[in-house]
Amino acid sequence: MPIIYRKSTKGTSEIETRQYRLPPRARSALILVDGKRDEPALKALMTQQADEILAMLLEQGFIEPAGESVAPAAPQPGTPAAPVPPAAPAPGPDFSNRRRAAVRELNDILGPAGEALAMRLERAGDEAQLRPLLQLAAQVIASARGRSAGEAYLARYAV
Repeated sequence: MPIIYRKSTKGTSEIETRQYRLPPRARSALILVDGKRDEPALKALMTQQADEILAMLLEQGFIEPAGESVAPAAPQPGTPAAPVPPAAPAPGPDFSNRRRAAVRELNDILGPAGEALAMRLERAGDEAQLRPLLQLAAQVIASARGRSAGEAYLARYAV
C-alpha cells in the first residue's frame, strides 16, 4: 500500500523559517506534503525528480511516514455510487487558521506553480495584507480552473 507522508517538526520549521535553505524544488515538494496525500499523489503533483526529492526529504528528516493509504473498496454492481463529499467548510474567523487553510487549498489547486503566491500569503500579518493576496489567488485559480473555482475560493477565505 502507498505510504502517506507528513511534515516532521524539522519540515514545519523549514516552511516557517527557511532555516535549512532547501532548494526550490525540494521546498515545493515539502509544501505539498500534508499528511493526506499518498506517495503516488505527491509524485503526480511534482514535475521533476519526484523519487529523488521525496527520498532526500525523508532521509534528511523533513518528512515522516504518517501511515498507509487504504484503497477504496470497489462498488458492487448495481449499487449506487457514494455521494461526493461537500467542500470543506470555511475556516472560522481565526486569522491564522484561515490564512493557513487558504495556503493549503492554493497549494492543492495549483501545486508548485502557486508556490510564490503561497509564500506571500504565508507572510501576510493581518487582514489588510491578506485581503488583496486572496483576491490575487482567486484570479490565478480562475485562470487555471475557471471563474467559478476562483469565486468559490474567494468566498471561503475573504472576510
